[in-house]
Amino acid sequence: MHHPDLYVAYSDGKGRGVFSGSQMEVGDVIEISPVIVLPPADKEKIHDTFLHDYYFLWGSDLNQIAIALGYGSLYNHNKKPNATYVYNYDDRTITFSCIKTILAGAQIYIDYNEGNEKGVELWF
Repeated sequence: MHHPDLYVAYSDGKGRGVFSGSQMEVGDVIEISPVIVLPPADKEKIHDTFLHDYYFLWGSDLNQIAIALGYGSLYNHNKKPNATYVYNYDDRTITFSCIKTILAGAQIYIDYNEGNEKGVELWF
């Protein structure tokens, strides 16, 4: 399930990003993204693939990785995000929601160090 006005477009210096075609307000759900969870043995393997830049750490011990479907793995990072995300381990989903008003045409940003990933050093 995702907001009907989302679209993917080029983001300066970041490749592709997710944008909103209409204004979104604080608390609005942007997307509930199902994830594919990979076992701990695949965590190191992904670093040798193109998917390295698109996964979330997953599980209570962060020993798994998840690839978010839908737009989930395309949200770009910003230290001052306009959206946040919450993991639902039971449903294997990530819910993305607004924490600031997002104007039509604006890019949606998350902070990659939120949630269970606090303290993880970013590689870029």
